[in-house]
Amino acid sequence: ESVAEVLRAHNVKYVFTLVGGHISPILVACEKLGIRIVDTRHEATAVFAADAVARLSVFIEFPIDTLYPFHLVSKEFGVKNPPKGLMGKVVTWYLENHLTNLFAGAWETRDVSPLPVDIPHATDDQVQKCIELVSRAKKPVILLGSQATLPPTPVEDIRKALELLGIPCFLGGMSRGMLGKDSPIHIRQNRRDALKEADVVLLAGTVCDFRLSYGRVLNRRSKVIAVNRDKTQLLKNSDMFWKPTVAIQGDAGSFLLQLSKGLKGHKCPEEWPQSLKAGDETKENANRAKAVEKTDRHLNPLKVLHCVDELMAEDSIIVADGGDFVGSAAYIMRPRGPLRWLDPGAFGTLGVGGGFALGAKLCRPESEVWIVYGDGSLGYSVAEFDTFTRHKTPVIAVVGNDACWSQISREQVPILGSNVACGLAFLDYHIVADGYGGKGCLIGREDEDRLSEIIKSAQRECREGKAMLLNVLIGKTDFREGSISV
Repeated sequence: ESVAEVLRAHNVKYVFTLVGGHISPILVACEKLGIRIVDTRHEATAVFAADAVARLSVFIEFPIDTLYPFHLVSKEFGVKNPPKGLMGKVVTWYLENHLTNLFAGAWETRDVSPLPVDIPHATDDQVQKCIELVSRAKKPVILLGSQATLPPTPVEDIRKALELLGIPCFLGGMSRGMLGKDSPIHIRQNRRDALKEADVVLLAGTVCDFRLSYGRVLNRRSKVIAVNRDKTQLLKNSDMFWKPTVAIQGDAGSFLLQLSKGLKGHKCPEEWPQSLKAGDETKENANRAKAVEKTDRHLNPLKVLHCVDELMAEDSIIVADGGDFVGSAAYIMRPRGPLRWLDPGAFGTLGVGGGFALGAKLCRPESEVWIVYGDGSLGYSVAEFDTFTRHKTPVIAVVGNDACWSQISREQVPILGSNVACGLAFLDYHIVADGYGGKGCLIGREDEDRLSEIIKSAQRECREGKAMLLNVLIGKTDFREGSISV
């Protein structure tokens, strides 16, 4: 009851769990207080679902798997056959005293209201220095990272601030979609070339790790403004491959609002974002041309992704769970707005798909939720089609089935000369979805002319309450050749 009261005080609406006898009292107490219990088929899914809810709303996640109630602990601690004499009395006293200490104060009335969160912010002097740098810039660039989407700054306010600044933006991680589908300042391609030309680079929650070649892609003549809540991440690899002109340990979202306010009336020179956008369009036209090429067998994965992107609803949320297929999707698919792209982060943790989609659908029941799966990553959470069915959270999964861990294979084979442990099979994942209460569909080359029709049919069935899995057989392309994996 105490745990449930704290959760209610923190406005927690969902508890995700894999049921266990030691936490049953907590689950029952939460149910009595009107907190929805969502049970999954794997405990990792429960954690990923809570993570998704945290990203899409305001929720503090914590583990309850190791909490044991008093009656169970007292039963286990109880001395059933104590030794006789003084030793038995000492053992009994010690265990009873230890039990009392473990639960000391547990039944006292306490303030269960949420504690304040200490979020670092940029100082006025730091903001002013950045205003001066940006106001003089001819070719500024903003690299926005996932951290910029964190509370307390509303993402729509951040979007407005970026649009007022008019500075070309590269969006990474959770910040994908921040500027909508077709923003003139959202640049998706040729980032390395843009960074070579830029005279001011603003790293707003972006970290100089392997994704930026540890800072080596930054022009040493550029003025670099770095903003990050975490000091370690803020200065990662600095003084080795890059050096910040201004380093601010603070919240990236609120900083962008302050910067926009301080630069009111100032606009980035229009020819700079226009030139980058022209390069963007050239590269994307080349990608579209590559999408119509025939693969040796099955469907071209780029064509499949373009088709899904064109047909998905404007309120769609995209969940990314995979390697090679998802890497391609990041170039092709365009999230329609802020917080409409969920991915696992820098290290590409596989298995987030089922949990992220479950949390997203509960937070945004009116939205279409799409999971972009590789066939390898699908194996982690395909059982959650049972969860989608039981909890009435219909989603659409698109599985890029190339019978391979392609993200690894594309480098392992040329470097090490072997495809060992990378091969899978063209399995009937659509039948697995059927067995778990959803509906599956196999799509191959013979269905190429009907691809749009099949996707639209899946959307209709999803709106009617059916979790859908599209098992798409795909071939190999040289798109993203040279991407890091080994």
